Amino acid sequence: MNLFKKIFSSEKKETLDKGLEKTKTSFFSKLSKAVAGKSKVDDEVLDNLEEVLVSSDVGVNTTLKIIERIEERVSKDKYLGTDELNRILREEIAGLLSETNIGEATDFSIPSDKKPYVIMVVGVNGVGKTTTIGKLAYQFKKQGKKVVLGAADTFRAAAIDQLQVWADRVEVPIVKQQMGSDPASVAFDTLKSAVNQDADVVIIDTAGRLHNKVNLMNELTKVKRVMQKVVDDAPHDVLLVLDGSTGQNAFEQAKQFTKATEVTSLAVTKLDGTAKGGVVIGISDQFRIPVKYIGVGEGIEDLQVFNKYEFVDSFFK
Repeated sequence: MNLFKKIFSSEKKETLDKGLEKTKTSFFSKLSKAVAGKSKVDDEVLDNLEEVLVSSDVGVNTTLKIIERIEERVSKDKYLGTDELNRILREEIAGLLSETNIGEATDFSIPSDKKPYVIMVVGVNGVGKTTTIGKLAYQFKKQGKKVVLGAADTFRAAAIDQLQVWADRVEVPIVKQQMGSDPASVAFDTLKSAVNQDADVVIIDTAGRLHNKVNLMNELTKVKRVMQKVVDDAPHDVLLVLDGSTGQNAFEQAKQFTKATEVTSLAVTKLDGTAKGGVVIGISDQFRIPVKYIGVGEGIEDLQVFNKYEFVDSFFK
C-alpha cells in the first residue's frame, strides 16, 4: 500500500502546504546545492545532505539515523542517482516518523470513557500556549463537546486576560482567580465546576517558567495532586506546547519539561512563519512522545491534528 495515497481534506492540506512553504523552500534550495553537479549518491553527497538536515533543524541524532538508512540503501544499490534522493528521503523520514507516533490522533477526538477529559497544558511563555488552548477549545466545541477552561497560569495577569479573550471568542466558560493565586487552587475549582456542569473536556493552562526547574516540577506535581482529589486519574493528557520557529531551542524546552513532569503529547506551533519546520521530525523522533497538533497559521482553524503522512507529503510536494 502506498502510504501517501490517502485522501486528505483539500482545504486542510492547502493550509498545511502553505504553512510549510518557507521550510520547504529553504530545505530544497540547500538540497539542490548539496547535489549540484552530482549524478549519483556518493560520500560527498551524503556529507552535504547531513549538513542540510542539521541546518534545517532536524537535529543531529535524527539526521544521523536518516543518513544511516540512506547509506544502507546506497550500499545495496551502488548507482543510486541523485534524482532519486527526494523519493528516498521522503520514504525514510516517513518510516522514521512511523516508528514514533504510536497511537497517532486522527482527529480532535477524546476517549469516551473519561468524563471530564482533563488536559493540562504546559510550555514556556510566548510559545503560543494560550492560542493553542483557545483553538483546541474551539475544535472540541465544534464537535458538540462541553468545554471548560482553567486559568492556572496565575504568575502573569496577561495570561489570565488572554485566556479570557479566547473563552469569550469561543464562548466557553472559564474559571479564574486573581494574579498570584495558588495555581493548584484554580485547577481544583475548574474541575469542581466542570463536574457540576457535566462538562466533557477541561483544559488547564499552567505557568511557563523554566528558570527554576525544581519550582516548576513542584508546582506541576501539586496541580496534578489537587486535581486528582476531584477526578482521580486527572490529568489524562499533559500537552507540551513548543514554538517550532525557535528550532533547536524547542528541543531544549522539550528536554527540560520532560524532566520536570510527565509529558504525554506535543503541539508544535508557528510552523507557518519559519523555515525550521524540520524540528517536528527531530522532536517526534528524539522524544518518542506523539506530536498531536501542529500550528500552521493564525486562523482559528489553523491548529491541525498532526498526520505524519500529510506532513511528509507537504514537505516533499
